[in-house]
Amino acid sequence: MPRCFIKNMNSNLTLIVETLKKEWPNLKSELNYSTPLDFMVAVILSAQATDKGVNKATPKLFARFRNAKDYVKASVSEIESYISSINYFHTKALRVKKACQVLIDNFSSKVPSNMEDLLKIPGIGRKSANVILQNIFQISQGVVVDTHVSRVSTRLDFSRNKTPEKIEEDLMKIFPKNLWQDISNLFVLHGRYTCTSRNPKCNKCTIYNYCNFAQKTKI
Repeated sequence: MPRCFIKNMNSNLTLIVETLKKEWPNLKSELNYSTPLDFMVAVILSAQATDKGVNKATPKLFARFRNAKDYVKASVSEIESYISSINYFHTKALRVKKACQVLIDNFSSKVPSNMEDLLKIPGIGRKSANVILQNIFQISQGVVVDTHVSRVSTRLDFSRNKTPEKIEEDLMKIFPKNLWQDISNLFVLHGRYTCTSRNPKCNKCTIYNYCNFAQKTKI
């Protein structure tokens, strides 16, 4: 991490968060849902797929499947018929059905509100569990680290690690717990729309001055 950043670490972190919050004042997931179950299903479907693509498929899916029992009673092929436009729809249909069976068998058909139990559900890893906890229950037990958060964190020099788990550890050490949910959402949005993988929009970036990647490449 650059010396100038370390010297003013706390003030810079605050400024980065405050600046991004002005750009994205209404922080929430871009997945559409009405119930915790809807959201859990949408999160499972969103793996290696865009939120936009998931949102196109879920209105009819959620209208048909109102609760965990509805999914369990349905055939995998019926679930597939609603999500066939999404990547890996066969695998995801199986995961959704199995996930709902676990909810019925272990959690009274309700989406659990803690990391340990969420990780017992098929299709839910640590990243997905963090997304559910933060958006449904307003609980921060970690930082959501997807490809966007990984890229932004690396370019800002918050982490030099490669795996989501190690990047999450770095971010949790740097940022206070009360900001974990904010940076999860802010870095996702910043990476999705500004700090893109190819052709990042550095000329429109509001935190350009804090970005080690931009300063090195002189974009």
